[in-house]
Amino acid sequence: MNFWKTLLASLLGSFIAFGLVMLLFVVLMIAAIGGALSSAGAGGGPVAEVKQKSVLHLVIENAVVERGNENEMVLNPISLENTSGIGLDRFTEALRRAGDDARIEGAFIEVKDFLAGPASLRDMHRAISEFKEKGKWLVAYGENYTSAGYYLASVADEVCMHPEGMFDWRGMHAELMFFKNMLEKVGVEMQVIKGPDNKYKSAVEPFINDKMSDANREQLKVLIDDIWSHMLTDIATDRGVMVADLMTMADSLSLYNQQVAVDKGLLSGLKYRDEVISSIFRRLGSSDSLSAGAPASEDDINFITFNEYFRTPRERREGEPADHRKDKVAVVYAVGDITSGEGNDMTIGSDRIARALREAREDDKVKAIVLRVNSPGGSALASDVIWHETRLIRESGKPLVVSMGDYAASGGYYIACAADSIFANASTITGSIGVFAMMPNTQRMWNEKLGITFDRYETNPYADMISITKPLDPREMESMQRMITDIYEGFISRVADGRKMDNALADSLGQGRVWSGEDAIDIRLADAEGNLNDAVACAARMAGMTDYTTKELPELINPLDKLLEELTGQKKTALLRETFGPHYPMISTLQRLMELEGPQARMPFDIILR
Repeated sequence: MNFWKTLLASLLGSFIAFGLVMLLFVVLMIAAIGGALSSAGAGGGPVAEVKQKSVLHLVIENAVVERGNENEMVLNPISLENTSGIGLDRFTEALRRAGDDARIEGAFIEVKDFLAGPASLRDMHRAISEFKEKGKWLVAYGENYTSAGYYLASVADEVCMHPEGMFDWRGMHAELMFFKNMLEKVGVEMQVIKGPDNKYKSAVEPFINDKMSDANREQLKVLIDDIWSHMLTDIATDRGVMVADLMTMADSLSLYNQQVAVDKGLLSGLKYRDEVISSIFRRLGSSDSLSAGAPASEDDINFITFNEYFRTPRERREGEPADHRKDKVAVVYAVGDITSGEGNDMTIGSDRIARALREAREDDKVKAIVLRVNSPGGSALASDVIWHETRLIRESGKPLVVSMGDYAASGGYYIACAADSIFANASTITGSIGVFAMMPNTQRMWNEKLGITFDRYETNPYADMISITKPLDPREMESMQRMITDIYEGFISRVADGRKMDNALADSLGQGRVWSGEDAIDIRLADAEGNLNDAVACAARMAGMTDYTTKELPELINPLDKLLEELTGQKKTALLRETFGPHYPMISTLQRLMELEGPQARMPFDIILR
């Protein structure tokens, strides 16, 4: 009998192993084919042709990320769906070039379901607006419109929606999740240590409160109101309406009736997609070739996606020098949570980013450096490793300019504060100058809920201080508080030194409070409003350059390597997204907070627009 059990177990194990190997093989083959097809267009192979009377096709879907990848097709290993995000760098550069390209007549903006941070959304709106200002026409279409989607579409000359679509116009809100009561039920106490007077450092609140503190509600209200105000002002300008009317329509939910949106001038009409294509066809002066009442085909229009257009060789205008320039501005991208180690394209690993900054500093062809920061913060130690490299750049005499994206908060501001000049988007979330540490005490859970007890022997009284199975005693808590206070005071001194202010002023602007980019400029945490292009231009001026190229660092990770690295992680993420749907960002935040190690300089919440 044991023989047969062993045999069956071996056969079953072999079958499962064979199935896993075959699944991995299929995923790798799909990824390799996708990468090969993409690299044919991205590298030395054929690229899309830009014909006369071409139309730039901007499909707004999935997530907006800082840097676009050469591989347009990024497959989810579970669903095998394309999950590639919109590269903000490619999107804005393609629109800038297309605005000067006589072969591009206009653009078709197709708005689908997407996610973007507040500053990224504003940068996209600005890029679309500047394209239109160069004399190009714009047509926008969406089956449905959210506030964020309509914000991008509102720039268009013609804004259309599906006749049965939904115009979701009801304002902005922020919702935070609190775990205090759940933790109490399972017998877990969160022991929190914060920097002195860090009353706004609210990343720990979900674990110790059941609602927002007054200080957190105050800063969150200011941030959300600022972002909403900028959106309303831009839309009012785009559509020729009053901000007060937009507020009234949100208050009354009146735009759920699509015809009201048409009557108020927010929509040009309710049309099916083929009718919009026919409208674009007529804008190209080709309506004579249509038979009466027949819709145009997409094949009749020279559409080119922004990724395809980005990869096409840029036409050199008369008098413009050939691209053999030696002087460079290095753009170092620091995106995501800050951790020790290598990190990846969506996580700031201190080793990887410090190495990229060092490479830029030691490169004689690089005359100026721009650090693009889009981070809510993270490890205080990892932040200091990166900050040290920024200080060495300043000491080397090379100009260092920071461009802030959606976030440059807490650790994200820590790595930015030594720059010669800081550019912020008006909707950038920044500041959050503060430090905290959390340590769970699970003793009651083990003892009372599970009936498990612990005993220990120590060579010294505090050998077991970092233990989650017992509470910190007063001496241990005092020691932890001293450490956090020292880190906070070091953070304040770095801000004061970098921003040329005394420590008292830096402390008054700190205390964990987050600020909008607009407010950050007013209080001297940033110098000017602008995007990445503005920061690059400033760095070049500071270095005395008029003819230069840019060099992006660190190099993007190969998509196939990334797939192999994240196969298990993507499966877990896909499952969480499917389970929690629109609440996934809150679950993701909880997951990150529970994985913290060491003192943290981290923003208390995420703001994502869709």
